[in-house]
Amino acid sequence: MKQLLLITAILLSITATAQNNDEQTIRNILKRQNADWNAGNIDAFMKGYWESDSLMFIGKSGITYGWQNTLNNYKKNYPDTATMGKLHFDIISVKRLSVLYFSVVGKWHLTRSVGDAQGHFTLLFKKVNKQWVIVSDHSS
Repeated sequence: MKQLLLITAILLSITATAQNNDEQTIRNILKRQNADWNAGNIDAFMKGYWESDSLMFIGKSGITYGWQNTLNNYKKNYPDTATMGKLHFDIISVKRLSVLYFSVVGKWHLTRSVGDAQGHFTLLFKKVNKQWVIVSDHSS
């Protein structure tokens, strides 16, 4: 009985550590994206996304499929640093959905000389080739 309790405690500890490490990795990706955006570097910002035709971005204009199409839309809608402004994320929740998936809900805010903008987002992260990437982004 004591061995079973010890094994259970060890497994729970390993699971909790993996959860914390993965969650911190995802939070670090978002911090890096925030810094890249604020540096005016959309190409670096896009490194947080899955570089695949299956990437899905849902915004005010509808659904965009594909990493390249998403990058093109960002560059079209944010052609310069004045339009990009300074980004700030408020993370509301980070939840593990399974071994391969995390959900992130938060708020975004752009401080800009051309007028501030803000909204909410839901991100679906997936572990692809041992890397956490955004596979779906719904921002409004």
